[in-house]
Amino acid sequence: MNKRFLILLGVALLLAFFAAKLVNNLLIKSRESQQSQIKTVPVVTAAVDIPYGVKLDETQLTLIDWPSASVPPGTFSAKEQVVNKVAKNNFYAGEPISEKRMSVHSVGSTFSSLINKEYRAISVRVDDVVGVAGFILPGNFVDVLATKMDRALNQAVTQTKLQNIKVLAVDQDDSHEKDKPAIVRAVTLELKPEEAEIIVGAMQEGTIQLTLRNPEDLKVVNVKEKVEKVEKVALTPPSQPLEKKAPPQKKLLKVIPW
Repeated sequence: MNKRFLILLGVALLLAFFAAKLVNNLLIKSRESQQSQIKTVPVVTAAVDIPYGVKLDETQLTLIDWPSASVPPGTFSAKEQVVNKVAKNNFYAGEPISEKRMSVHSVGSTFSSLINKEYRAISVRVDDVVGVAGFILPGNFVDVLATKMDRALNQAVTQTKLQNIKVLAVDQDDSHEKDKPAIVRAVTLELKPEEAEIIVGAMQEGTIQLTLRNPEDLKVVNVKEKVEKVEKVALTPPSQPLEKKAPPQKKLLKVIPW
């Protein structure tokens, strides 16, 4: 009885093994069939970590097959389309190279390729105070305050001239990988042409101060009306209190005895 039971158990296990193997083969063939039906296209990706500001060469790039239905917008299909372009952001290995995060480099330094179109780069001299104790680093955003002496008021007047301005570099370093403060002598800002005129004029009239912004704070405050109200109040002479007149003294009649 035990021998018969063992034979039946062995046959059952053998049949179960072959059945599992058959099902597994069917699943593999089905998966391969589905993959063969999915259309793919080549997409250029980073073969290694690529830092900000680097001009790309072919050794830093690789091609991978990407499902055509989910190709990220602005990607490239050939390495030749990316070679010699400059990275405007950090790329990590395996990450698709996108057009919006690249810049064309023709002549001159690669730094000029990092400036967005219709913008200009201008450097301002700073010290440990103006540079927020060295905590301003490439990639940060700052506000620019200008202080000048108002002769009419006979006092210094400070006004926010520019807001949410991108820092391109500190001294001659444009690396976004820095995370430690460093005392620098110059900060390079990315400005529109009209903004560059404002900051140059502010430096000629007085002194400037940079204030560091939270990267998630994109709000631009309208400070013009506030400044005009302050100046209006300052220009209005304070009302002089009325002088209190002394109450009239009562005249006393002096009686002279005869």
